[in-house]
Amino acid sequence: MNDERVVVSGGSGLIGSELMRSLRDDGRRAVRLVRRPARTPDEVEWHPGERALDPTALAGASAVVNLNGASIGRLPWTRGYRRVLRESRLLPTRALASAIRELGAEAPKLVSASAVGFYGDRPGEPLTEAAGPGATFLAELCADWEEEALAAGPRARTALIRTAPLLHPRGVLKPMIRLTRWGLGGPLGGGAQIWPWISLDDEVRAIRHVLDRDLTGPVNLAGPVPASANEIGRALARELHRPFALPAPAWALRLGLGRDAAESLLLADAAVAPAALTASGFSFAHGTAGEAVEAAMR
Repeated sequence: MNDERVVVSGGSGLIGSELMRSLRDDGRRAVRLVRRPARTPDEVEWHPGERALDPTALAGASAVVNLNGASIGRLPWTRGYRRVLRESRLLPTRALASAIRELGAEAPKLVSASAVGFYGDRPGEPLTEAAGPGATFLAELCADWEEEALAAGPRARTALIRTAPLLHPRGVLKPMIRLTRWGLGGPLGGGAQIWPWISLDDEVRAIRHVLDRDLTGPVNLAGPVPASANEIGRALARELHRPFALPAPAWALRLGLGRDAAESLLLADAAVAPAALTASGFSFAHGTAGEAVEAAMR
């Protein structure tokens, strides 16, 4: 058993639960922060936004992985839910950063979630980690989220993992599967917009890579080959043996889902490149969106 301890917030979510399993399978001790009384020695109770996290909960850990955040896939984004999206990310990150900062020279590494939504709508622009933020609601949220993480201070060796939408039945594919099975799949907006993507397997492996290689700064967690919304939609339709023909115009998406959600999630064009991962020797299990969709639907 490896005594190295990794503390995970958001460890019960799709990514977090798979990360916990991966760490434990390799003999590493993974401790989960939970918002209820702890039931096992590998759980620590906390209540971000209500009271400060005791730094001793993180003392001695090699790393803290922050994966908190309400689902961006829940639609529509009402004014109230936009507030939930912000608070569910900023408050836990603020609590973790504060506790880590208090540990001073003993601060663990911080791997803090962000999203490729940071870049907004940037058609035709290659987006490496050096690119600045966009102007959508999600871009502004991601910029604020990252700023909270960086408050952990320089001793924390902070990595900001800008995650692409997961091509998984519990990720971005969830609403698409339902529509496609009903025969309602088709181009969203123009359909040619580039959608960043990643498989769940590669997402977890990439987080492990960031931990093991001690990467810092922004790291794009996105597949290596760009794919359009149409290419992803058609790949799903092939797996489900359903047509891909019914278009949803951009104006209808904005009307039905709200401008913020439609423009941040479905209509944004962002060719995000995993430059930091590639430069540090990461190898993808799923090299194309088609491969990721096929694996997800097995």
